[in-house]
Amino acid sequence: MSDIRANGSPNGDGAANGSSNGNNGSPNGGGLLSLVPKADGKQTMKDFKTDQEVRWCPGCGDYAILAAVQSFLPELGLRRENITFISGIGCSSRFPYYMNTYGFHSIHGRAPAIATGLATSRPDLSVWVVTGDGDSLSIGGNHLIHALRRNVNLKILLFNNRIYGLTKGQYSPTSELGKITKSTPMGSLDAPFNPLSLAIGAEGTFVARTIDSDRKHLQSVLRAAAQHRGTALVEIYQNCNIFNDGAFDPLKDAAVRDDVTVRLEHGEPIVFGADRAKALRRTPAGSFEVVNVADVDPAEIAVHDAHNPDPSQAFALSRLDQPAFEHTPIGIFRDVDRPSYDELMRAQLDDAVQTQGEGDLAALLGSGDTWRID
Repeated sequence: MSDIRANGSPNGDGAANGSSNGNNGSPNGGGLLSLVPKADGKQTMKDFKTDQEVRWCPGCGDYAILAAVQSFLPELGLRRENITFISGIGCSSRFPYYMNTYGFHSIHGRAPAIATGLATSRPDLSVWVVTGDGDSLSIGGNHLIHALRRNVNLKILLFNNRIYGLTKGQYSPTSELGKITKSTPMGSLDAPFNPLSLAIGAEGTFVARTIDSDRKHLQSVLRAAAQHRGTALVEIYQNCNIFNDGAFDPLKDAAVRDDVTVRLEHGEPIVFGADRAKALRRTPAGSFEVVNVADVDPAEIAVHDAHNPDPSQAFALSRLDQPAFEHTPIGIFRDVDRPSYDELMRAQLDDAVQTQGEGDLAALLGSGDTWRID
């Protein structure tokens, strides 16, 4: 992990408390990136690597995700001292050790809570949460949904391998019904969470899915997430080749992946298949069904609208993801603009200062009913 000095940066220059100069935001504030100081020069992937040995099992999908993130971050042009990765507990949570930024390997399931405090108190930081399906959806489920509904300005990367890997192969909240593991020798009785359905149901403003082995797609989703104002949740299908190998084979097998992967593009008809012969159509009940393009009027084919304030279409798309991966959408399901919790909180604080003054903490502590005990 980077050498973090008190009130300093990985280089010890104190830049983490730097000014909010630099402005490269989008029309909606660029995910509030305009508040994050810019790097002095051009960055490369090497700038974001540490001297720590990467300790994941050989062949783990985490390696691909790490490389994708390290090679994508230079595009943002942000000072490394103003980027932080916060993780919980699990294989994925070793991530901060391998990023030459600030990092916090925190406690089980609580990374969103810790990140909320940091993001709201330090608008000059780009805050990322790295978590897994067990960490975020079991003990951390409560913290996850509240970060989503509040729309705190942080980005959550949820590595979903549908198993507990660090503890050697127990079933997780996303394991399929009937999954045989060390903790469920007769098959799991738990109906699994669908992470995207959960996030959309919590009114998450940015919800997306991608795959560890599709680097181009993964990085395109990361770019959009980084620019988003508020909480961005990115579910990443990540293969655990030791305890749940092949969990996502239908989406990776070159012979069938194009026929089962539905790539979502905002404003485009939802057409897929190796020969683009399949499409999605909305049913009267509001769900989606797969149809043959040749059998329907083009006007019946659904057009993806990630910016629709009504989450019902995004939710319906998330329900297509079934354990067999017969038709699995990937891409950005929902991307809507709403003020972030951070902005609203700062506005309240500014208003309080304007109407009541800066305040005096010592006077506040000594006010009201106080007692002195001799």
